[in-house]
Amino acid sequence: MRPRPTETELDELDCMRVSGEFTVAAPRSAVFDTLRDASAFAKFVDGVQDLKQIDPTHFAAIFETRIAYMKFKFAVTVEVTQMDAPNVIEAKIEGNSIGVIGRLSAKSTTTLTNAGDETKVMYAVESTLSGKLGSIGQPVLRAKAKEMQKTFADRLQAAFAQPAERAR
Repeated sequence: MRPRPTETELDELDCMRVSGEFTVAAPRSAVFDTLRDASAFAKFVDGVQDLKQIDPTHFAAIFETRIAYMKFKFAVTVEVTQMDAPNVIEAKIEGNSIGVIGRLSAKSTTTLTNAGDETKVMYAVESTLSGKLGSIGQPVLRAKAKEMQKTFADRLQAAFAQPAERAR
């Protein structure tokens, strides 16, 4: 008979890890400054609303998203846990679902490196979802995460696009 998994083991089973990279046509310091500005950053993440700064490293917001046939809304807090200009920004996100029982926990690390005249943005996110959202399943959640990653990359790249490119 197998022993019951510990809470830590259960969290590791439920933890979804996503990562990727893309380039932005701008100097690393400009990209870093944009990403560390919470109000600018929120414009790149689909579903972030009512962002409020609590102090220099803590923020509160509403995050709303649709996954499969269900709509979810979370009251989230974000803590910037590491900021090493212009290289790394790390944050911890915690949230409780509004209306449906559930909880969101995530850790996000964004690393910037020079790529010629551009900046390479590498990101890694570990997230845990509980309640109704957690029961949807990894394939559906992974598809939603990929969609959100693409939207984020597209919006950040567009923010630094040359005026002629924006007109296209």
